[in-house]
Amino acid sequence: MATPAPTALETTFDVERIRADFPALHQEIHGHPLVYFDNAATSQKPRPVIDRLRAYYERENSNVHRGVHTLSQQATDAYEAARARVARLINATGPQEIVFTRGTTEAVNLVADAYGRLAVRPGDEIVVSAMEHHSNIVPWQLLCRRTGARLRVAPVDDTGELIYEEYLALLGERTKLVALVHVSNTLGTVNPVRQAIRDAHALGIPVLIDGAQAVPHMAVDVRALGCDFYCFSSHKMFGPTGLGVLYAKTPWLDRLPPYQGGGDMIETVSFDGTTFNEPPHKFEAGTPHIAGAIGLAAAIDYLASIGYDAIARHEHDLLAYATERLTEIDGVRIIGTAAHKAAVVSFLVGDIHPYDTGTILDRLGIAVRTGHHCTQPLMQRFGIPGTVRASFALYNTRDEIDRLVEGIHRVKKLFG
Repeated sequence: MATPAPTALETTFDVERIRADFPALHQEIHGHPLVYFDNAATSQKPRPVIDRLRAYYERENSNVHRGVHTLSQQATDAYEAARARVARLINATGPQEIVFTRGTTEAVNLVADAYGRLAVRPGDEIVVSAMEHHSNIVPWQLLCRRTGARLRVAPVDDTGELIYEEYLALLGERTKLVALVHVSNTLGTVNPVRQAIRDAHALGIPVLIDGAQAVPHMAVDVRALGCDFYCFSSHKMFGPTGLGVLYAKTPWLDRLPPYQGGGDMIETVSFDGTTFNEPPHKFEAGTPHIAGAIGLAAAIDYLASIGYDAIARHEHDLLAYATERLTEIDGVRIIGTAAHKAAVVSFLVGDIHPYDTGTILDRLGIAVRTGHHCTQPLMQRFGIPGTVRASFALYNTRDEIDRLVEGIHRVKKLFG
């Protein structure tokens, strides 16, 4: 079945027209129109994605790769077309380099497990940065615990930028892999990943990039970057939850051992042994998230209908406006002031606990994230318990930022 036509095909960025595509935005929370600024956690879903999921479950629902009947073939075709759509999005060599997972977290765990068994031994080192999400820390810690390897951490400066010379100093003959976030979910920092990959490759070190916060906001070209592995999630880019993507260069997928065992990842099974399917199916054991993949393809088509350049310009305007308005408020301190940032503003309001700020903002209909954002080592680096985080998406507006500013003044008055 053909994907429904996108509904936002404006040649100029018409945010009100885009907002009309997102049903969840048009509701009241505690008697106030919803302002949704928790996009770094998960984004709202546009009507074309919702309609595509409904169409799949109403008319195409079936399992993939094994059935000879019509519905199974339709589901298989749509599922594999989604894989090809993802490959085109990030300019992979082909769909064979795209593995569907449950999310960015599982994609990182897949590499940590399979690459770890293939290549990591006692005394080896894995390099990460201090701004990593827990999902790009803990899998490597577990790998180090299993193998006797060591985790090395590249520090960040007071603005939240990677201290590049210290990153370089960590790379050496013991380094078996670099695992680096593309865009920090907490600070919004955009890392110089292309340079980091080039410098690691010069020493023969493979690189994994956590792109969960990058793909929703910027065009990503994995061949231009040169990375060995790139991971991201569907639900942060307007697609369904429970689905992620692992991009890996074909030679790696050929070499890595299976991550999980089960149906569909096998070629033959007997009690004497098993032979495995070709990549990427070798890494997709069991029934996959078929609807999720099809919905992700619809989300990609939706983003393409608007264009990454237009989205980036709009979000940059929101970031600049929010930064200007927030810095005008006495007592507000922004955490993360890197020169190159995505549309994320983390801040503290005087000595008021982030949880209290977030709770009051919620009563005003404003959804922000509070806490450590699954980056506790980064909070320790800045000596704070957490922040209030406003993360923007293509459907947010300057008027909503004005409401956030009014809300912060309300918070200050209540705690003054």
